[in-house]
Amino acid sequence: MKNALVLGGGGFIGGHLAKRLKEEGFYVKIVDIKPNHEFWSHDVICDDYLQGDLRDPRVVEQAFENKFSNNYHEVYQLAADMGGAGYIFTGENDANVMHNSALINLNVVHECVKNKVGRVFYSSSACMYPEHNQQDPNNPNCEESSAYPANPDSEYGWEKLFSERLFLAFNRNYKLSVRVGRFHNIFGEFGTWVGGKEKAPAAMCRKAAETDAGGTIEVWGDGHQTRSFLHVTECVEAVLRFMRQDSFMGPVNIGSEEMVTINQLALMAIQLSGKNIKINNIGGQEFVDKYGFSCPVGVKGRNSDNKLYKDKMGWEVSIPLLEGMKTTFTWINEQVKLQTK
Repeated sequence: MKNALVLGGGGFIGGHLAKRLKEEGFYVKIVDIKPNHEFWSHDVICDDYLQGDLRDPRVVEQAFENKFSNNYHEVYQLAADMGGAGYIFTGENDANVMHNSALINLNVVHECVKNKVGRVFYSSSACMYPEHNQQDPNNPNCEESSAYPANPDSEYGWEKLFSERLFLAFNRNYKLSVRVGRFHNIFGEFGTWVGGKEKAPAAMCRKAAETDAGGTIEVWGDGHQTRSFLHVTECVEAVLRFMRQDSFMGPVNIGSEEMVTINQLALMAIQLSGKNIKINNIGGQEFVDKYGFSCPVGVKGRNSDNKLYKDKMGWEVSIPLLEGMKTTFTWINEQVKLQTK
């Protein structure tokens, strides 16, 4: 039986990935700081669940203990200190974001070599791309080769760039088989949808679900900033295809090329709600007065460039954003109803 270790498997992408691996017949072990996945029971997504803090090297040692083999065929490193714009871009969490995530990756890459794992996937982020290449909302440049000269717009992005180099250095010096993927705004069901760490699609779906007809939903900034969003099912498919080929280790983008403005994303959520709701764009002093910090909107434009992935893997994502938003809204709408009962 093949076996896989999913670090951060108690989270959104990790939970979907672990569930897919278990359905494929893998023995799956999850390690996460949370005691369980918020929405799935352990038997649905794994065979073994270890609650622990991966900043602690003793926990990482336990993570790599395997009941059935001396090592893991596949290790997926998705554990990180992260969240949406309200967490990443305010500046209030920069030290924790850099320290916690870097420490996790330093511990993990060491244990991967020590335990002679078959292959490790590291989940980087589009946040590592230079800010100066993302100032035109209509023509952002997120081609993989554009990463240097480096100039990410957040400390989260700087840490991701450091950790990419960390895993690739261990490949060069210790022959560790690595795969580095740069995620572009992954969204979907069974993820964070409230509390400040949710991503834009979940936030828009929640706001539309919570708002009565005739009301307004708040969109940070002017709403003209552009992004692309990839549904989690296609993210998992892309990761597995990338992980299991032998000719290319990345870094490579994992995202969608369907770019929309944040206002268009909000309108999509409103359309799915079937309600007459307006958008209220908020920023500047009005935002500071309300929240106590400057409006975090990130770069003006970001869109996945998938040419390299298509060339190397011979596959491309195909689920339209509206289709993914439809299933996401339906699920979040049910969560909102459950909370208000």
